[in-house]
Amino acid sequence: QVPVNEKKVLLVDDVADTGKSLMLVKNHIKDMGALETRIACLYFKPWSIVKPDYYVRETEAWIIFPHEIRESATKIWLRIKAEGGSFRDVKRILVEAGVKRKIVNRIVKEFLHDGGT
Repeated sequence: QVPVNEKKVLLVDDVADTGKSLMLVKNHIKDMGALETRIACLYFKPWSIVKPDYYVRETEAWIIFPHEIRESATKIWLRIKAEGGSFRDVKRILVEAGVKRKIVNRIVKEFLHDGGT
């Protein structure tokens, strides 16, 4: 635990989506005695209950960061498979979300190699 009593704190996150976790942490930092807490995020969703003091872009789009592409693709595939969909549907969704087609093709190839899981 880092002491924040009588300090100015910058709280940093990748996305302010619902804003609930940011609000929880900001309140906790305040309860620990911080003088001031500001929030910085890469992306800010307009429906967030917290508006960051600093952000790069406001967006309503679904955001997939490079470190979570495989995890997101797996979740999408399991949902699509349960609905009777195909890998083609997974490809379409990922490409529409901004994932490069080359990466999408590699992930789908891995799914096929692993037996579709």
